[in-house]
Amino acid sequence: MQGAANDFVVVDGRELTDVDWASVAVRACNRRLGVGADGILVLEPSQAEDFRMRYHNADGSPSEMCGNGIRCMAKFALDIGATDQRRLTWETGAGRIATEVLEYGDGPARVRVDMGPPHFAPAEIPVMLRGNDVRETPFAVNGSQLSLTCLSMGNPHAVTFVDSVEAFPLESIGPEVEHHPSFPHRTNFEIAEVIDPGHVRMRVWERGVGETQACGTGACAVAVAAQLVREADAEVEIQLPGGRLTVAWSPGRNVLMTGPAETSFTGEFAD
Repeated sequence: MQGAANDFVVVDGRELTDVDWASVAVRACNRRLGVGADGILVLEPSQAEDFRMRYHNADGSPSEMCGNGIRCMAKFALDIGATDQRRLTWETGAGRIATEVLEYGDGPARVRVDMGPPHFAPAEIPVMLRGNDVRETPFAVNGSQLSLTCLSMGNPHAVTFVDSVEAFPLESIGPEVEHHPSFPHRTNFEIAEVIDPGHVRMRVWERGVGETQACGTGACAVAVAAQLVREADAEVEIQLPGGRLTVAWSPGRNVLMTGPAETSFTGEFAD
């Protein structure tokens, strides 16, 4: 499945036990020797919510949350008959997440996700800095200075604003930021270009994956950061290489993200 070209291997794991999903992710997500994907999503039962979403990046590392992925999971649960409800709650590594399938039919679904509130305290991101938050803070990266705004959307993000996302050397700077010693759990890294108060263009280097076509939690982080330090609107359209997402947020409220979810194909993976 894919959401704004952020692609996933999606598995019904409700009756599967004793599976090493990290190793399955490494093999299945290999784009030459496996299926090929940015990560693997596993639908699992939950004692507290409607379902549990397990997510592993392409390198096998677990991630607390995936915004594009959970939209795909909401469609997947309907597709396989696991539910007939368009409103679902999910147990994730980032806590309880709610989804609503707004459009559902033969083509792509359109899904809104209540992503919960952003977190700004350094210990909650986490980033090893003092203070109440991290806004446009200088970081030494590969011999140069980057101005980063850091927050958590259930997983860590570092955002920098640039004049041109196309000209930025993300392939060389991305891994340096991901593995910067200030981020004990590594971080996702977004570069953003504000077109106007309601439109932002971005690219993303995802922790454990590399550059991807889209990142839902990253788009949310960019929208929040743009409002905090670039006077963007409370609702913005985020343009990513793989598509567009709409993100709405006001201080003290939860972040709402709306975007597509589409099935590419179904099949069996020999394990």
